[in-house]
Amino acid sequence: MKNEQMTDLEKMRHSAAHVMAAAVCRLFGDVQLDIGPSTDDGFYYDFELEARLTPEDFERIEAEMQKIVAEDLPFDCLTVSRDEAKELLKGQKYKLERLADVPEGDAITFYTCGEFMDLCRGPHVESTGKIKAFKLLNVAGSYYRGHETNPMLQRLYGTAFTNPKDLRMYLLQVEEAKKRDHRRLAKELDLFSISDKVGPGLVHWHPKGARIRSIIEDFWKREHFKNGYELLYTPHVGKSNLWETSGHLDFYKEGMYAPMDIDGQEYFIKPMNCPFHIEIYKSGLRSYRELPLRWAELGTVYRYEKAGTLHGLFRVRGFTQDDAHIFCTQEQIEGEVKEVIRFCNFIWKTFGFTEVKAYLSTRPEKAVGEPALWDKATKSLEAAIIAEGLPYETDEGGGAFYGPKIDLKVKDAIGREWQTSTIQFDFNLPERFDLKYIGNDGEAHRPYMVHRALFGSIERFFGILTEHYAGGFPVWLAPEQVRVLPLSDDQEQYADEVLQTLRRAEIRATVDKRQGKLNGKVKNAQLDKVPYMLIIGGQEQENKQVAVRHRLAGMKGACSLEEFMAQLKEEELAKTTVNMEVAD
Repeated sequence: MKNEQMTDLEKMRHSAAHVMAAAVCRLFGDVQLDIGPSTDDGFYYDFELEARLTPEDFERIEAEMQKIVAEDLPFDCLTVSRDEAKELLKGQKYKLERLADVPEGDAITFYTCGEFMDLCRGPHVESTGKIKAFKLLNVAGSYYRGHETNPMLQRLYGTAFTNPKDLRMYLLQVEEAKKRDHRRLAKELDLFSISDKVGPGLVHWHPKGARIRSIIEDFWKREHFKNGYELLYTPHVGKSNLWETSGHLDFYKEGMYAPMDIDGQEYFIKPMNCPFHIEIYKSGLRSYRELPLRWAELGTVYRYEKAGTLHGLFRVRGFTQDDAHIFCTQEQIEGEVKEVIRFCNFIWKTFGFTEVKAYLSTRPEKAVGEPALWDKATKSLEAAIIAEGLPYETDEGGGAFYGPKIDLKVKDAIGREWQTSTIQFDFNLPERFDLKYIGNDGEAHRPYMVHRALFGSIERFFGILTEHYAGGFPVWLAPEQVRVLPLSDDQEQYADEVLQTLRRAEIRATVDKRQGKLNGKVKNAQLDKVPYMLIIGGQEQENKQVAVRHRLAGMKGACSLEEFMAQLKEEELAKTTVNMEVAD
């Protein structure tokens, strides 16, 4: 984001970062400063100092920040020469390196508030008194400039709002997010794990997590077939010349794992599926009569991510992309993109995400492809968004060099926005691989190519879904839909009969035969977030019934097993996703 486009809230947060840095300098003496920008939900500043900051320091730093705010110090901008800047930054090694990044001829500006001075482009609020409600959140390690070979700095995070009410609301959301953290829920519900012995960022799916994943993937496949897609399966490795042609070895090698020597040739494990789909396209002569081709794959890829960036299922090293590529003619492109947007919107709403917003990124200064093609493609994307009735924003010049794109973002149950689906035009790969089709004029033409990831990856989507429902998945997704609870050993045989009937009806069920009182069994089922419990006592056994308990609604009374199964199947078919979950 360009500085002059900062909102008032972003300016205040940027200014709060300076005030926080000023407070740290007052309290801790010898501090090496790096950078302190605003973020989507707050701000941070990177420091090098001898003391290791802990949450116990936050109260002291916040109190010093309050003093600086009360002093109502003006933010003054000072423009200096490069030599003057070097003098002002004497002893600040990181700031001197940042100064070297400022191009010759560009203005060099400092902002001051009281005795604190910082190399900064701004802008800021008029004075520290304009900074209203703020709170320090956490501290984490951060490599200088993001490189693992550089020194580790301390990154202190905070947030700020224009009034205390908004701050309180945000802090409540933060607390709720902690309860919903998918890593915490994964342990409690036995969904997945990541083993250091195997390697960081490599996911082990446990039976319950794998069951949910299987349901998601089966639904994904059925809906793709319904919407005119065919499924592909492609290799996990490819020769180096494939990745040379695609450009990955030129532009993405740092994200790829080291090559393997096979029969004297280099092979790379795939970071993306695109080149394989293109090779399938090139396996035969294509006619305009075949187009559009809609090809999808649940393709597992591997990318090197720095250890410090790994985060549960949200950032991993091995993941399954729900990838698709569309090859079509120029005349077909707008209709195809509209259909993709409609399909994505349908999928997200089916999974219980009702707020979807589109972000359209247009042609950057450096780009491949004719401007006329970019214009056509961009208009097609925009028309598709409008046709689906989605709210959207335009990021002028924010597209990749190879084509414009749409990113879809959804809001979860506690109001957080997640970047999810991507629809990306590509003018680059059709040229690099010399893709063609024979048109109705008998001549060779270049097809349009669209990349489309719906979930982004199964892993990341699973993490988002887990937090959205706080682990309390709706019936159609729950790994265990029903738990049968016999009151005593006398009901175990009937409980087994009920279990087998449920399983024959493809209802995911278990029976709890452990010794103990009913209250304990109910509590365990509640903690495991099982949607339904069927309690079986002597009366239920005698009447061939079950007493139904719903995890959120409580006891619903006795009924026949057939009646219960019919109600559950109706709920499952409707894919009810009303989220009344509150994290325990």
